[in-house]
Amino acid sequence: MWAVALRTVRDPELAADCVQDGFIAAFRRADSFRGEAAVTTWLHRIVVNACLDRLRRRKPTAELPEYELADRHDHHASTEVRLDIREALARLPEGQRAALVLVDMHAVPVAEAAVILGVAEGTIKSRCARGRAALAEHLGLTPGVRPVERG
Repeated sequence: MWAVALRTVRDPELAADCVQDGFIAAFRRADSFRGEAAVTTWLHRIVVNACLDRLRRRKPTAELPEYELADRHDHHASTEVRLDIREALARLPEGQRAALVLVDMHAVPVAEAAVILGVAEGTIKSRCARGRAALAEHLGLTPGVRPVERG
């Protein structure tokens, strides 16, 4: 839940608040869980909704605060590449970013991501496709062409 919240809001303090809000909401609405999806899907949806609610209520600031963006658990990619990708992700519209984070970064199936975000599966697919194309453009890549790994 923390990783999804952090990648959604891109601020560790705000992500912590969102996860806390999400778990409080889940506790309060535990009786509303119908068992139609996995508990993790239900919790992901609640946490993502808490993130989106916080982002909507948040007033834009002139300048975003600096914080550590490198994922300390990713030992195979260079910090530079990770920062480039995170910067490109930050430029995407909220819906595309959320879909890509769930589907591409957390390997959540499209159907489950649709339930989490409360949209149709086709919407998830189109948001991912548009988001990937935009990421490729932001990163200076040709869509459909894999980048050469830096050694």
